[in-house]
Amino acid sequence: MRMRSVTVRARGHVRGDVMASLFAVSLIAVLASSPVAAQGNAAPALAKATFAGGCFWCMQPPFDKLDGVVSTTAGYTGGKLANPTYPQVSAGGTGHAESVQIAYDPKRISYEKLLEVFWVNVDPTVRDRQFCDVGSQYRTAIFVHDAGQRAAAEASKAALEKSKPFAASVVTEITDATLFYPAEEYHQDYYKKNESRYKFYRWNCGRDQRLEQLWGKKEQS
Repeated sequence: MRMRSVTVRARGHVRGDVMASLFAVSLIAVLASSPVAAQGNAAPALAKATFAGGCFWCMQPPFDKLDGVVSTTAGYTGGKLANPTYPQVSAGGTGHAESVQIAYDPKRISYEKLLEVFWVNVDPTVRDRQFCDVGSQYRTAIFVHDAGQRAAAEASKAALEKSKPFAASVVTEITDATLFYPAEEYHQDYYKKNESRYKFYRWNCGRDQRLEQLWGKKEQS
């Protein structure tokens, strides 16, 4: 009887340990799924910036190299035609501009910094063209996504008017962002997929030559 009593107490002790372990596992699972834990593991909230600066092939590289930029997408925006194609936009008449949309982490890079990079990669002194490309589809534009971006863009443009190293006025438009349509896949990261053709187009179009005239010697892409 004494041995049996000891055995029963031992089993009760083991059962208690098992229950305690199960409770601890359950508690850990509940804490891991709590909103606080989820916030700790969540990906950073990204913001969007959208710019038009002529040929979109040339507008992805300067932003892709920036720390804090997660991705860039070449596309079309600013017009009314739904789901436009490259032949339609390049022919003119759609109202769309070749553009680049940037997804970025605002904790790592500011919208103001993106504006700085935008300006020195475009010719903001001409309307409805950029370098060798002519038409409203090649206009320069800052498409703002909220009131904060509009205020920053307008302040940046005003500051540029005072400090610009050229005499001509800055005519780049600042307008509300509308639906953005990603361009066809073969246009995405064209400078990586077709490096030689990209460099030849860029040189033949006179982009870097004109940028140097406007801004002086700066690293261009």
